[in-house]
Amino acid sequence: MSLLFIFDMDDVLYDYDWRTRMAALTAITGHDLLELRRRWWINGLEERAEAGSPSTPVAYLAAVAEAIGAEIGLEEWVRIRSDATRPRPEALDAVRRAGELGRVALLTNNGILIHEHLHLVAPELVPIMGREHMFATAAFGARKPDPVVFARVIEHYGTPATDAFFTDDRIENVEGAESIGITGHLYRDAAGLRTAIEAFAAEWQAA
Repeated sequence: MSLLFIFDMDDVLYDYDWRTRMAALTAITGHDLLELRRRWWINGLEERAEAGSPSTPVAYLAAVAEAIGAEIGLEEWVRIRSDATRPRPEALDAVRRAGELGRVALLTNNGILIHEHLHLVAPELVPIMGREHMFATAAFGARKPDPVVFARVIEHYGTPATDAFFTDDRIENVEGAESIGITGHLYRDAAGLRTAIEAFAAEWQAA
């Protein structure tokens, strides 16, 4: 059985400039930053979406439109998210190395719309891991740090927790994975990630 390496996206493999994203959305909606965030993000609607509700891209955009009082098309929503997402080459190299040691997958807290368009938001990952291994948490019906989402990911791959590795820049997410036996790594930099990947693979091979 092969190892499974699971990677967070924002602030791990990619720089996520949320201010750039919010600036684009405020220009469209006419709301200032605080009002825009209050209508969708602060009151928990995005967290619910990351856990799988709404369950379709169309329903997601309809919920956004109702909350912020403005229609934003699917392509525009994805474009704005993509414009705020920039790859970290050295971190992507660490994913490539993990791919030589086992299977690699992406797990990002995002709604179902972004799940279905991760190949556009993070196109650099497509040749590394393939679209079929790029997931937003909404696809599993739970969001990090809920241990349920990690359990569903390893079940999807048929991988025991002891054979899985997960990295994230948020300690609570790492602890959520570790709570079901996955080896966790708190991301600080690409060099540390590469070292952790190598150490995990070496330990597994020695067991």
